[in-house]
Amino acid sequence: MLVTGSCLAETRSAMKLCKEHQGMLYCTAGVHPCSSLQFENHEGGAEDYLKQLREAAKAGKEEGVVKAFGEIGLDYDRLNFAPAETQRKYFQWQLDLATELDLPLFLHSRACHEDFYNMLSPYLKDGKLCRGGVVHSFTGTVAEMKDLVELGLYIGVNGCSLKTQENLDVVKEIPLTHLMLETDGPWCEIRPSHASHQQFIKDREEPLVPFKAVKKEKFQPGLMVKGRCEPCSIVAVAHVIAGVKNVSTEQVAQHAWDNTQKLFNLN
Repeated sequence: MLVTGSCLAETRSAMKLCKEHQGMLYCTAGVHPCSSLQFENHEGGAEDYLKQLREAAKAGKEEGVVKAFGEIGLDYDRLNFAPAETQRKYFQWQLDLATELDLPLFLHSRACHEDFYNMLSPYLKDGKLCRGGVVHSFTGTVAEMKDLVELGLYIGVNGCSLKTQENLDVVKEIPLTHLMLETDGPWCEIRPSHASHQQFIKDREEPLVPFKAVKKEKFQPGLMVKGRCEPCSIVAVAHVIAGVKNVSTEQVAQHAWDNTQKLFNLN
């Protein structure tokens, strides 16, 4: 499993967790666009924050726990966390840093395709970022998806990617050679109101995920927490994608696994 770093502190926490579960957990290192202001609010200044991020990412890579740089990108749906100009500035900083690290990118793009594409594509087209990357939790259009696939990027699909019929139409067009599966837990569960649930899950006699869900106060090992997306929920994501594409779940899972191993260099 890949644990996501969304700021310097979370990157360090993720690295610590991965060392405690060596071989089962890996992580990313980077600053989420919604955390961009942490660069400017850092006591030592933005350049010192970047320096510490560089050191953490390099150390994690050498220790074998950091497998990607991210989660970096742009998010224009949540400008209350960081203005677009601030997001762009530190996305650029992190893209420049990524050229030093020789790591694949773990990318975030929300309601910002033109700026995201225009900032990212030069790095991929001229070979500065030869390891490629994945745009996770994809909710864009078919045209936007094709732009990203043409850059050689993978497309990450989770419950948020499967909400509407339009989302399902996009997923149908994602080449299996560029598909990745994710849960984005504890968020992005497939909900009963989603088109994916209505079409591919609702009428099943047997549950896709064979674990009872309880309130968090009653949690015990072996149970799920109601309203929380868990790693095992990835089975439902694969099932829906298989239904949308009219292929077997095993075929979807195998392609996603092969793509994941290839991008993140997992042994």
